Amino acid sequence: MASEEHDGATAQEQLIEACRRNNTELLTEVLEGRSETDAARLLNETVTVLGNHLYHEAASQGNYEIIDLLLDQPGFECDPISRRERDTPLHTAIRWANSEPPAQQPFAKALIEMMLEAGSNPRIKNKAGLTATQLVDPRYPEMRQLIQKHEYALLNAGDFVDSDSKPTSAPPPPPPGRPAGAAPAIPSAAAPPIPPSAAEDDDAEFSGSDDEDRAEWERQRRQRRA
Repeated sequence: MASEEHDGATAQEQLIEACRRNNTELLTEVLEGRSETDAARLLNETVTVLGNHLYHEAASQGNYEIIDLLLDQPGFECDPISRRERDTPLHTAIRWANSEPPAQQPFAKALIEMMLEAGSNPRIKNKAGLTATQLVDPRYPEMRQLIQKHEYALLNAGDFVDSDSKPTSAPPPPPPGRPAGAAPAIPSAAAPPIPPSAAEDDDAEFSGSDDEDRAEWERQRRQRRA
């Protein structure tokens, strides 16, 4: 049994060993019976003497199974920072992938993709000011493209429009000669007079038949022309 093999070791020491050796059984046993809060604290706060977190230890060996198990734990931190290089586990995994031969790259790519989809941030820079993308060996352009795809997704995360939201109609354009947002014009004494209606026009045709009405209309017409 795993517990018999590690009698006398602390829970932290056993977790470090489990992550280094890809031992999912040991990790599960150490966490058994602990609350989610206690388990998350133990996983996130356990570090080696060099200042690496459990995630760094697993990533440095390309241990897919133990990383998969770690990422399934509630409250597990995806981007802890190492003490010496200020690396995230994603940086560490890229360093491991660079050291692997071309034949191992499909596996390395699958590991990196799992880490990215679980929440690893590819835009974080380490002590040298490098992102994970910038650490990728030029021999492996597919790895670089994979990480860049997730970088672009983070950059554009705020540019998407909710398809369920109701469109808002645009305000009508301002009248010619008036800037947008200006207050409506208020009539004043300087404003041009309103043209007379057809009934008041000098050339309007008289439609009445009574002689007295016609005489009155002629009188008013002469007054307007005076």
